Amino acid sequence: MPSSKEAVQQPAPSTSRALKGRDLISIGIFAALWFAISMVFMLISGISPYIWVMLPAIDALFCATPILLLCARVQKPGALLVIGIVFGGFCFLSGSFSPYILALFVGGTIVGEAIRYITHYTNFMGNAFAYAFFSLGMCGSPLPIWTLGQSFFDQMLAQGISAEYVGQLSGIATTPTLVLMFASTLVCGVLGAYLSRVLFKKHFAKAGMI
Repeated sequence: MPSSKEAVQQPAPSTSRALKGRDLISIGIFAALWFAISMVFMLISGISPYIWVMLPAIDALFCATPILLLCARVQKPGALLVIGIVFGGFCFLSGSFSPYILALFVGGTIVGEAIRYITHYTNFMGNAFAYAFFSLGMCGSPLPIWTLGQSFFDQMLAQGISAEYVGQLSGIATTPTLVLMFASTLVCGVLGAYLSRVLFKKHFAKAGMI
């Protein structure tokens, strides 16, 4: 039996919630997987304006697994926020997307981080809703259809987008469609989380997220 002096000198288990090197590596790996899957749907969204408007919901449904596995592996604050800031900032600086995508990713991940904190990081429903709010970031891609209106359509025409495509886009830029885009993204985010749990139940059980 160790002496009282040895017991005092024994370091206590770390309870730090700060992200460490291996956490950042995990974030990088799962973020890269999420981005790779998401890019496939981004490319497909150029086929039709209807697909582009529903891209956030499609993305939320089929890209959940890397983010949910990240939530299971890194049960600390900041994991989602790092991805939101990095990806949203990259899109904004590259000029491929509007500033809305940065604002929505940062805002969505802050809400998601708050949900994870309140539900102690291991609650599956907490992580599912956190992912759903994270997914709202992609709504920043088609959002200028409503916020900028005709000036955005004129810009698309100047960039060589066909008048037929722009005309279809203008026709679906209604308030009900805007509400549908946001609502369906949240719903598909939760459904995507459940789909991921079905596919990787063992991993979630090991992380205490079942």
